[in-house]
Amino acid sequence: MTRPAAAVGASVDDIDTPALVIDLDAMQRNLATMAAFAREHKLKLRPHAKMHKSAAIAKLQVAAGAVGVCVQKLSEAEALADAGVSDIYISNEVIAPHKLARLAQLARRITLAVAVDSTLGVDRLAEALKAAGSSVDVFVEIDVGQGRCGVAPAAAGALAHQVVSHGLRFAGLQAYNGRAQHLRGADEREAAVRHTVALVRAAQASITASGMVCPLVTGAGSGTFAFDAATGVYGELQAGSYLFMDRDYADNQTSARAPQFEHALFVKSQVMSRSTSHAVVDAGHKSHAIDSGLPRVWQHELEYSNGGDEHGILRPNATATLAELPRLGDTVWLVPGHCDPTVNLHDHFVVVRGGLASGVVEAIWPIDSRGCLV
Repeated sequence: MTRPAAAVGASVDDIDTPALVIDLDAMQRNLATMAAFAREHKLKLRPHAKMHKSAAIAKLQVAAGAVGVCVQKLSEAEALADAGVSDIYISNEVIAPHKLARLAQLARRITLAVAVDSTLGVDRLAEALKAAGSSVDVFVEIDVGQGRCGVAPAAAGALAHQVVSHGLRFAGLQAYNGRAQHLRGADEREAAVRHTVALVRAAQASITASGMVCPLVTGAGSGTFAFDAATGVYGELQAGSYLFMDRDYADNQTSARAPQFEHALFVKSQVMSRSTSHAVVDAGHKSHAIDSGLPRVWQHELEYSNGGDEHGILRPNATATLAELPRLGDTVWLVPGHCDPTVNLHDHFVVVRGGLASGVVEAIWPIDSRGCLV
């Protein structure tokens, strides 16, 4: 693990670059806003910790009212459990027997849930849990338009019946449509949610026809949670990126139904070279992920362009002039395009209280489940 870019108590100016920085004031406002939304709509909130990968943040979310957190990988769940997070849902399939044996052991020390979408997965899960003498909540995942994991809605009842026939706890449906989160138009996202809900209702009907009750539908993300909440179908929200609000989510058209969130995650960079036409900062692709596009330059009329692994190139945008280029040695704050994989590139968060202009480092938080891929 690398040395943190700053010490607690240091000025924001003294944070070495490039560094992954949380504006704690903004993050806490985002935290409170989503918690209030869930309370107002009488919904459970189970934020996705694959986004921040931090036990410290997960504990803040639970303290604010979340019932627990989600992850996508067993190793993420293990890392967060080791750091004191006690209620985790692996909202993904685990199929390898050796991983299921680890999962069953983990379930002996925390409250754990997992998703399934195959009879083989249910059989192997039941075998592992029996051997370990542990139990988990089991969600049947349905394909609601993502075209990824999940059974067809009509098959949900049969798979849920198999879960129960093994003596396992059927906890409900996993119904997350990741594709809908990044549709830019609010009307587009709302229409996608209507389609998703039709598939969820079909899955619920399949479960009812099998003689069972569906206790809960869990899903939703930072792009659709307000529309999902309005349907009356979802009982639990899994939104995660709202906490940091990366550039890609901020590019979505806002909706009157949804509260607004602030950017709270930044990469601090410094101008390391300067010419008459451009400036070069020391934060390249090793500092931020580019799968959802390049970062946005914070509070400057500048465009960030690809400079490779170690460099970013800044030029004035269409409304700016060369006079607005930062000077050699200046700090430039970048808003990552996609927070989840950006976080996975760093060992620590530098947590700043008092804003990016004149704040102070309040804490250094380890990124506990960084690199947890299995």
